Amino acid sequence: MASREFKDHYREQRIFVNRTIAAVLVVFMMICVLAARYYYLQVVQHDVFSTLSDRNRMQLQPITPTRGLIYDRNGVLLADNQPTFSLTIVKERVSDMEETLTSLSDLIEITPEDLASFEKRLYQRRRSYESVTLKTRLTEDEIARIAVNRHLLSGVEVEAELIRYYPQGEDFAHMLGYVGRISEQELKNVDPANYSGTQYYGKLGVEGHYEELLHGKAGFQTVETDVRGRVLRVLEKVAPAPGADISLHIDTELQKVAVQALGERKGAVVAIDPSTGGILALVSTPSFDPNLFVTGIDTASYQALQSSPAIPLFNRALRGQYPPGSTIKPFIGLAGLDTEKVNTGTTVWDPGYYQLKGDDRKYRDWKRQGHGWVDLKAAIAESCDVYFYDLGYRMGVDPMFDYMYRFGFGQLTAYDIDNAREGILPSKEWKRGMKGLPWFPGDSINMSIGQGFMLTTPLQLATGAAVLANRGKWVAPRLIRTINEVEVTDVPSPEDVKVNQEWYWDYIIKAMEEVMHGRHGTARGSARGAEYRMAGKTGTAQVIGIKQGERYDADAIAEEYRDHGLYIGFAPVNNPRIALAVVVENGGGGSSAAAPVARKVFDAYLVGSTQLQAAN
Repeated sequence: MASREFKDHYREQRIFVNRTIAAVLVVFMMICVLAARYYYLQVVQHDVFSTLSDRNRMQLQPITPTRGLIYDRNGVLLADNQPTFSLTIVKERVSDMEETLTSLSDLIEITPEDLASFEKRLYQRRRSYESVTLKTRLTEDEIARIAVNRHLLSGVEVEAELIRYYPQGEDFAHMLGYVGRISEQELKNVDPANYSGTQYYGKLGVEGHYEELLHGKAGFQTVETDVRGRVLRVLEKVAPAPGADISLHIDTELQKVAVQALGERKGAVVAIDPSTGGILALVSTPSFDPNLFVTGIDTASYQALQSSPAIPLFNRALRGQYPPGSTIKPFIGLAGLDTEKVNTGTTVWDPGYYQLKGDDRKYRDWKRQGHGWVDLKAAIAESCDVYFYDLGYRMGVDPMFDYMYRFGFGQLTAYDIDNAREGILPSKEWKRGMKGLPWFPGDSINMSIGQGFMLTTPLQLATGAAVLANRGKWVAPRLIRTINEVEVTDVPSPEDVKVNQEWYWDYIIKAMEEVMHGRHGTARGSARGAEYRMAGKTGTAQVIGIKQGERYDADAIAEEYRDHGLYIGFAPVNNPRIALAVVVENGGGGSSAAAPVARKVFDAYLVGSTQLQAAN
């Protein structure tokens, strides 16, 4: 009979109990781990996860300050802010950027330039959740199309913003400059907190020089958003400080008169108030529309400006460097008197040319038959080259350099003008350093009539005329007049020009008056019928050299190689209220091309509108 096996209830019970204990221990351990994790998340990391949670619903957004306005001396608005609507995208809220851009292109017109600019700005340094502009100046129809499809366009917004607008257009472009999209390099040079949210930056002119003042100080706000990133409410706000409003010494009407006087010709006009140094007009023609650059100029328009033979983007008033020609003769004449190389009785015979002993070369006078016997006053009034050839040879380069430098030539003297050029005021050291050659007597002869190596800018010529009008007193040229209606007065200036005898000033100025009103003055035609007395000096600067024995024939050469016409002057003579310089590129003689422009500017400022008279 087989043996029977009986269940071991005790053993089974023990196994059950052991397994139950093990299961309870495992569950208890898991509860402990869960509790520890819960404690870690809720207690230890409470601040961290609370902050992360807040970030999902709260954001710190920058508030761009309103850019300051720019006015002229009479309160005419030169730079304004206009509201516009822009299409923006927040990169962090877009899951598929390419798909989003394609969808937007199906709704509204987005040009390749828009896309290129967007791509460039998208990867510039910026704050998280900061919107990037894709297209500006949206029309009402475009806004409506985007609004209807807004639920399909996560991260896409239509934002209202203020953009710069220049109501005077081309007439003030070179003086005001313009604002444009802020670049990566510019972002590196500014306070990132103050420029967070700012998309525009002053590039040139007044906009560039006074960028910090005009920009203001950025504000911030904490907002609560929904899951789509839309703002539900503002929790906290620090208002921005708007940029300062500034006014300039510029006179809008005078600026326009100067532009019209130059017409279609290439050239520049700079007018200065000698008593304050305030720049009344700063014109360079041809010009361009600065509004094109504010939100980004299209490729075709920019290429047209760059390829234009008239170079409209070039600021001739500040960066154009021209031989000053005979416009420097009053300064050279003053140097001759003060160094006692000549006196009021010194006369020179002018047969139409000048020769150095032992040299076959003839330095020609502009008047082929010569002027006969002339003294210094007649030499200035009639622009006798031979007299100044002789004076330049007597003085040599050192006194000419010294006195011209005192009047601001060869240096930058303006208070608030950037990107101007220094010109060239040659010296012995300059020639040896630049040319590797010594200074020759012929160099002094050429320099005495503003030819040779010497180059000046229209701003320098106007500055020299203003110092001459002030009889040596320096007031540095400047554009700024007031900041938030507070007058700017603390403007550093170079040392005044001192001479041994005060009557030297009267003598030179009288000679310049003879240029305009004398019987043989070179610009007498431009002074006819004037209600005031003016002092001036014309100049003609050669662009190309003329061989010995040949005559200059403007009709036989291309316009771009014709002489420049120049003029400096001030008026009224006894109480100067305006000093100016005019350059007409390839315009011919200063008396025929530049002096008539100066007369129109003088008339507009001194006897023109009642508004101009009241302002002065």
